[in-house]
Amino acid sequence: MRILYGVQGTGNGHVTRARTMARALSDSGLEVDYLFSGRPRDGYFNMEPFGDFRCYRGLSFCWHDGRIDYLATTLNNNLIRLLRDIRCLDLSNYDLVITDFEPITAWAAKRSKTPSLGIGHQYAFRFDNVPTSGHTVIGKLLLDHFAPAQRTLGFHWHHFNSAILPPLIEPQAHTISCEPDKILVYLPFENSTRVIEFLRVIKDVDFYFYCAVDAARDEHNLHLRPLDREAFQRDLASCNGVIANAGFGLLSEAIQAGKKLLVKPMQRQMEQLSNAAAIEALEIGEVMQGFNLRQLREWLSEECPGPRPYPDVAKAIVDWIESGFALDENHLAQQLWSNCLQFQFPADDESEPAYL
Repeated sequence: MRILYGVQGTGNGHVTRARTMARALSDSGLEVDYLFSGRPRDGYFNMEPFGDFRCYRGLSFCWHDGRIDYLATTLNNNLIRLLRDIRCLDLSNYDLVITDFEPITAWAAKRSKTPSLGIGHQYAFRFDNVPTSGHTVIGKLLLDHFAPAQRTLGFHWHHFNSAILPPLIEPQAHTISCEPDKILVYLPFENSTRVIEFLRVIKDVDFYFYCAVDAARDEHNLHLRPLDREAFQRDLASCNGVIANAGFGLLSEAIQAGKKLLVKPMQRQMEQLSNAAAIEALEIGEVMQGFNLRQLREWLSEECPGPRPYPDVAKAIVDWIESGFALDENHLAQQLWSNCLQFQFPADDESEPAYL
C-alpha cells in the first residue's frame, strides 16, 4: 500500500504527531510520502523522519499578542493558489491519503475519490458531547470542511461517551522526575517580550522559556531556549509544571508525564478555547485568560498530579490500516480506552465509553 500523508504545519502539534506516526508507519513497511502545508519550508525543524517531503503554501492563520488576527489571516492566504494546488495534486499512484487536518491532500482526495483517513484533535469536535467554547457558525464550517475525509479519527483527553481515541503522542522517551522549582514555558502565540516581563517578577522559580532565540541564554532564573525537540522533551520530563497555550499536542504530553498545567488559550481560536473548557471540566489544569500574577503564584504552589500513560495509539492506527479497517471506529476506540482505566478524572464523572 502506498500512502500520501498530509500534515497541517501551522503550529507544531500536527508535526509532532506526524513524527510519531512516521515511526510507526516506517516499522510497518508501508510506503509513505509526506506533504506539509501552512508555513515555509525553512520554518520547520527536526524533519528527518519525513525524508524528502513536499511543502506547499496551503492555509494558515495569523495572530498578534495571543489572539487570531482575522484581517491579516484573510490577506495572507491565497485561495486561488490553494485551489490550483488541490487540482494539480496527482494522487493516481496512491492507495490511501491520510490527512492531519491538511486541506490540500484532503480536498484532492475528495476530488479524485481516493480513499482518505482524517486523523487529528479537530475531528473530535464532531461529537456533541465534547466541551466547546468560542463556537461560531464560521468556526463550525471550518471544522467540518477545512480537511474532509471519508473516515475520521478524533483524539481527546477523555472519550466523552463518544468514539474518540486517546491522544496520539510519543511514548515517554526520558525518565520522569520533578524538579520542584523548574517550570517549562511554551507560548508561541504570545509576545515574547511580554512573557519575559511577566515571568521575571517571580524570582525563586527557574523558567525554561522556549521561544524564537538563536541560541540558549540564561538571565538569572529565566532560561531562554531555541526550539529543539530533544532538548524540549528533556526539560518536559524533569519540570514541575508547564505554562502553555491551549494546543492539544503539548498538553497531552504534559498530562502523560504527570505535570501540572497552566494554560492561556489563544483568543478567537475555537480549538484552543474549547481545549481550555475541557481542561476545566476534567479538572486537569488551570486556565488563565490574561497574564495574571496572582493566579501564577497560586498555581506554582500546587502539586503535580502524577503520570497518566497513554497506549500506543500510533501503532494501533497503523495496524488498523494494514488490516483494511477491519474494526469500525467505535471498537478501535473501545480497544484503546480499555488500556486507560487507571485514569482518575473528576469524582462525579464515572462514565464508561458509550459507542454509537
